[in-house]
Amino acid sequence: MRLVIISNRLQVTVSEKDGNVEYVPSSGGLITGIGSFFASLKDPDYLWIGWPGSSSFSDPEFIRKELSEKYRSWPLFIEEKTMDMFYNGFCNKVIWPLFHYFPRLTIYDDKLWENYREVNAFFADEVLKLIKPDDIIWIHDYHLMLLPRLIREKMPSVSIGFFLHIPFPSYEIFRQLPRKWAREILEGLLESDLVGFHTHDYTRYFLRCVLRILGYNHNMGMISTGQRLTKTGTFPMGIDFNKYHDAANLESVKKERSLLKKELQNVKVIFSVDRQDYTKGILNRLEGFDLFLRNNPEWHQKVVLIMIVVPSRIGLDDYQKAKNKISQLIGLINGDYGKIGWTPVIYQYRSVSFEQLIAFYNIGDVGLVTPLRDGMNLVAKEFIAARIDKKGMLILSEMAGAAMELGGSIIINPNHREEIAESIKRALEMPPEEQIRRIAVMQDWLKQNDVKKWVGDFLDALHRVNEDQKKFGAIHLKSQTLEHMINRFHRTGKRIIFLDYDGTLVRFSAKPADAVPGKKLLRVLRYFSKIPGVDIVIISGRNRKDLQAWYDDYHLTLVAEHGAWMKKPMESWRLVKPLNNAWKPQVLPIVENYQGRLPGSFIEEKEYSLVWHFRNSDHTQSEFLAKEFVDYMMQYTAQNDIEVLLGNKVVEIKCMGVNKGETAMSLLADQAFEFIMAAGDDVTDESLFQVLPSDSFSIKIGKQKTFAAYYLESSDDLLDVLEKMIDYKKGFFRNFIDFFRDLN
Repeated sequence: MRLVIISNRLQVTVSEKDGNVEYVPSSGGLITGIGSFFASLKDPDYLWIGWPGSSSFSDPEFIRKELSEKYRSWPLFIEEKTMDMFYNGFCNKVIWPLFHYFPRLTIYDDKLWENYREVNAFFADEVLKLIKPDDIIWIHDYHLMLLPRLIREKMPSVSIGFFLHIPFPSYEIFRQLPRKWAREILEGLLESDLVGFHTHDYTRYFLRCVLRILGYNHNMGMISTGQRLTKTGTFPMGIDFNKYHDAANLESVKKERSLLKKELQNVKVIFSVDRQDYTKGILNRLEGFDLFLRNNPEWHQKVVLIMIVVPSRIGLDDYQKAKNKISQLIGLINGDYGKIGWTPVIYQYRSVSFEQLIAFYNIGDVGLVTPLRDGMNLVAKEFIAARIDKKGMLILSEMAGAAMELGGSIIINPNHREEIAESIKRALEMPPEEQIRRIAVMQDWLKQNDVKKWVGDFLDALHRVNEDQKKFGAIHLKSQTLEHMINRFHRTGKRIIFLDYDGTLVRFSAKPADAVPGKKLLRVLRYFSKIPGVDIVIISGRNRKDLQAWYDDYHLTLVAEHGAWMKKPMESWRLVKPLNNAWKPQVLPIVENYQGRLPGSFIEEKEYSLVWHFRNSDHTQSEFLAKEFVDYMMQYTAQNDIEVLLGNKVVEIKCMGVNKGETAMSLLADQAFEFIMAAGDDVTDESLFQVLPSDSFSIKIGKQKTFAAYYLESSDDLLDVLEKMIDYKKGFFRNFIDFFRDLN
């Protein structure tokens, strides 16, 4: 299988001047990281699709041929004006500032949104010409969040992974997008099989936005939209540890390092390198260093801050303003504290070579990485990896994704200049043995969790999701399969049938009390209950009082409240496991508050659960309030053993660990069954379908994506199937014909 990587930019930037074409490796952590992964493979099979940096070439086909043959790349030639509006428009005037928590810099312009949609559609059209059904598609970053859906519409079965390299914001930030934009972005991402993030926080924020805006809940990060499964996961991106660690021994690096040490004798070096970007906290960093010098005059002429700022997005006003402020503040610091022979801040506004970067990493006594918000920040990891002597200290913003992994660094709040100043003093005065201990621990982590592991973990998870997707799709239970199922039922000995109640054996009613079993259902169940070797299990969310009133005279196993209570034939009710309902008095007033806000809704109180029904309420209002309610309850009950389930026009709050799957497994463990069948219509039945053996007959009521093997359109269809399973003509059942006649 071929891996197809799709990103905004190719891993190679192409330029042409006077007929000469130049191919230069593009910058960025993604390109460096995946490039290292491919370099570690003997003969990787991949294709990289993206924009080559320009579209004005004298011979585009020659460029395409060169990129394809030499770099396994396929360029998308988009007009530069369109691409400029795309990159410097919606991407960096809407998504970039908002996702980095700078809402005041966010511009809400429909023209920018339409351009974003247009470029994503262009990518989709071109990609669909190139990919094959068995390719693995890996889409990267915020530029292409609509692309998974656009590809999926034309190639429903292709494997798609998406990875976001910037933070995903909290719901309160994300909801500031116009709702139409927010929905399309989330719907676009959910057409991926796997959506990956750098940290658990970003994953959690995404899941909450999906719930609040689209109404889809998740189960351990797995989202079912009813049409497909999408897995979310946390995959902290690593670096090529050996590349940065071993580079210190390169002759070119030794030369650079020697020159730097000669220029920086008798001073401690604080090193900082960043793209020019308002999210990187460069001004805060300078203010913290200014305060450090003010509070610690004993360090004057003994320390320098080398600050490398790499040019980026020069065309945007916000970046130019930031550059001017940086220059002004550095001038003030050097003017206030500098002396002949000592310049406190050495500022370079330029790119640096790999060799120069490693040399700076090597000679820096302190690494200063203080972004105001960052998806990961690989500079922090590179600095640690490059410390061959295991000395030096990293000061790291808690707002960077890397802070979740590099706990041995000095973690600071980048918005607090006093904290930055104190951390600089602490880092400079930290004993060497403590530095070595901390660096060693962090280096061990980075070795074990390098970029190759990041790529491998993501692709392995994508493969597992694809396997789950194959199980997540029912086929219609047609005559040939039905005949096979009935024949097996009659040929086998010990048999068990699990049946949900509401929506499965009976149609939904406006009020649950009205959904009583009809004559046809009672007749069928009574008949089944008299067949030797057949166990019928009514496994329902109903309370035990209802089930007992309807079926106490039948030889059935009854399971109430989705598995909390069980009653076998001729036995009393028993709790399946010890449960505690002490939470109900605290939760009930909250449910009552929402019930009061939604006309037509009502609460059903059970012994170990609460159910809020809104089948009779206004659809739009109930959809909005249900999302809000589920989100609130999940936050409110997070520290308790309570589960919140959004079902078919209901929300149920119940004890954790109580579900149909667990109960079914306990019954299946009692004895060996040769025939197993289950039918259900709701999300609560999915846990049952998932635990059944592969040769079972699992049936979903309603045509939607499910872990069941088959589906039927309605509860009436299921009753017809159950009647056919009885089959009056078989001699085994002739003793019961009179019984049926009596009932009629």
